[in-house]
Amino acid sequence: MDRLNYHHLFYFWAVARAGSLARASAELRVGQPTLSTQLKLLEGELGQQLFERHGRRLALTDAGRLALRYAEDIFRTGRELQQALRGGPGGHVRLQVGVVQVMPKLMAQQLLQPALSAVEGMQLDCREGTQEELLQALSLHELDLVLTDGPVPEGSRARTHSHLLGQSGVSFFAAGKRVEGLRRAFPRGLDGAPLLVPAEGSWLRRELDAWLQRHGLRPDVRGEFEDSALLKAFGAAGAGVFTAPTVIAEEVCRMYGVRRVGEADDLRERFYAVTVERRLRHPAVAALVESARERLFGKDSEKAKSSL
Repeated sequence: MDRLNYHHLFYFWAVARAGSLARASAELRVGQPTLSTQLKLLEGELGQQLFERHGRRLALTDAGRLALRYAEDIFRTGRELQQALRGGPGGHVRLQVGVVQVMPKLMAQQLLQPALSAVEGMQLDCREGTQEELLQALSLHELDLVLTDGPVPEGSRARTHSHLLGQSGVSFFAAGKRVEGLRRAFPRGLDGAPLLVPAEGSWLRRELDAWLQRHGLRPDVRGEFEDSALLKAFGAAGAGVFTAPTVIAEEVCRMYGVRRVGEADDLRERFYAVTVERRLRHPAVAALVESARERLFGKDSEKAKSSL
């Protein structure tokens, strides 16, 4: 019985991720001729051409894409083995998480907190970025999950699964003297009022724009932000009204020194954990999902429950 040479497979995996021999060579500190030889040997073992050359870049063939999917699963399993063994005495189990920039940091912290106590010696590694950037890292198994405010778009090339954690109404907050007037006239008082909003393209921004249109409101947009913490910092300084999930309203008021203007229960913000697997194997990820659905979002998460 022929045995697959995993050394050759590793070099293939590295080149496929890097997109070129030159980049993979620099990352691995291995000469390009060596990498080329390893790839040819693997193609000989498999009896299939794995790459096509497009200028200086290498493009995967259909067989190459299939091989890459298997390679990713193989090396992910190897990484899990390392983590499991290192999780013993003197070791740590790592949970590598991506958090989209527009997600409220308080929400991300409350979602992730249960993961720290789910496994003894848990080490939490967080990365922030756009949904597109983080999903790419997830597909390369550089992350265990991505926390986001929207599911993976249909037609996405990433082989991922979106697990709905829960949903919350949205509240409006402000600082300074304008609070009482806005509160008495909510939501009509938002018409013409200074407003700080998430960046274009985010799920909440689309929902917020639709909600304002339904109510015939035209606020004075003073700022658009990709980073939710920066948005709230400007809101706390009195630059304008801003939104946050109602489920963390008390924490927002306490942390930023603002007051709640009103709640839009017909404006919903949803939160997802995106993984590369439908079944949640990592114990910390499973604990995170369970805690969010049963404790953080309560009854709002009942509609979100699905098989783990």
